[in-house]
Amino acid sequence: MTGPEGEGEVPEPEDAVISHVLDAIRGGDSPDVVPPTSTVASFAEFLAVEAELDRRWPETVMEPSTERIAALVDVLGEPHRGYPVVHLTGTNGKTSTARMVDALLTEIGLRTGRYTSPHLQRATERINIDNRPITPERYVGVYRDVEPFLDIIDAKAGRLSKFEVLTAMGFSAFADAPVEAGIVEVGLGGRWDATNVADATVAVITPIGLDHAEFLGSDILGIAREKAGIIKPGSVAVLATQDKDVAAVLLERCVEVDAQVAREGAEFGVAEREIAVGGQRIALRGLSGMYDDIFLPLHGEHQASNAALALAAAEALIGAGPKQPLDPDAVRAAFAGVTSPGRLERLAAGQGVPTVLVDAAHNPHGARALAAALTTEFRFTRLVGVLAVMRDKDARGILTELEPVLHEVVVTSSSSARAMDADELGALATEVFGPDRVSVEPVLRAAVEQAGELAEEGGESGVGVVVTGSVVTAGETRTVFGKEPS
Repeated sequence: MTGPEGEGEVPEPEDAVISHVLDAIRGGDSPDVVPPTSTVASFAEFLAVEAELDRRWPETVMEPSTERIAALVDVLGEPHRGYPVVHLTGTNGKTSTARMVDALLTEIGLRTGRYTSPHLQRATERINIDNRPITPERYVGVYRDVEPFLDIIDAKAGRLSKFEVLTAMGFSAFADAPVEAGIVEVGLGGRWDATNVADATVAVITPIGLDHAEFLGSDILGIAREKAGIIKPGSVAVLATQDKDVAAVLLERCVEVDAQVAREGAEFGVAEREIAVGGQRIALRGLSGMYDDIFLPLHGEHQASNAALALAAAEALIGAGPKQPLDPDAVRAAFAGVTSPGRLERLAAGQGVPTVLVDAAHNPHGARALAAALTTEFRFTRLVGVLAVMRDKDARGILTELEPVLHEVVVTSSSSARAMDADELGALATEVFGPDRVSVEPVLRAAVEQAGELAEEGGESGVGVVVTGSVVTAGETRTVFGKEPS
């Protein structure tokens, strides 16, 4: 189509939309990019669906009700009931553990679906089939399948949240595949979380600490009761090592609903652990026996514990026992292939170049695990941190946990509307680290570059940068380094 007086081509309406989308995904400090398997038009539709979902009330808001999601999955034909579910909650370690459970079940021959949140770089990461994120095109297709029912439920039960719609999309994608097992991570809390419409065969509870205090409160026993709500009658509860009083709350719930109990350190656990190049070698005592000589390409004692949880959960789901253990070679193969993006992930390393690590630690509990792993599993002579946190998080607590292991810190900000202002975070950091160890750089990419320069002041070897503070920070850093969502 040409314009008046030969002014040249005037874009068709669809072309104008695509052009606008391209401008959007090319702009900013950490733009999403069109995947190699997608067309610009199909990716534009994916972004349009995301924009529609973002008009719903945000997933960071919690309301004590499962009425809306229950009504939605009911009209969708109960897609959450067509397969056994491993349901995971806890304060930290949920996503890594979920990925390990998925790897184990896939390796022994089951078709799996995995639903986790939040995502690092692209929303498609949340819904996985066969241990891989669904494509943007499939994401759009699943949304279009549930879309006709949204207005009905909005009018009948109250407006659905973004997370509730995403949860229904995940269950629907699993049912359509169909999968033979679902691995489902709680979004926030447990009892009132949208994912809790599923009655899990196995409920996994990772270590519980304080987080999301604005929604869950600061009473850790109250938080434990909230998370214990995913333990359903007749299920198997796989429990990580907990504070004594927290453990008592979880066990009370198990007795109340007549759930079987498997506890880390009692029925299962890590038998041996040694640091290895690229990860660690571990021996795990599972519910069905010992599994030794396992290479886990993830760093930190906490990841070894996550592996033990995952093994027990997989065993519980398929009913493995001493007389019918899992194939040890399958267990080794599953763990050897595990990845957990944004969890002490190495993004850069080379001769004369600082090692760059990224970790999604976003609360003091996670920062403590990160600091421990940096101390025991790496030999940095100079380590500089890059920190960007959300304003509703315990920034001082995170800084305090990291201070002993960082020589300097560059504080910055992510693109999230919830991000703490870099100057405000810098003032907190100065109180914890002292003024000589703190720099402020509001732009994440520039902050990473500055941290690299500061690290290089320590020489050509043994120097590194660790970027942390939130899941958004980790995701945007992966994008800066050209990593594909996974």
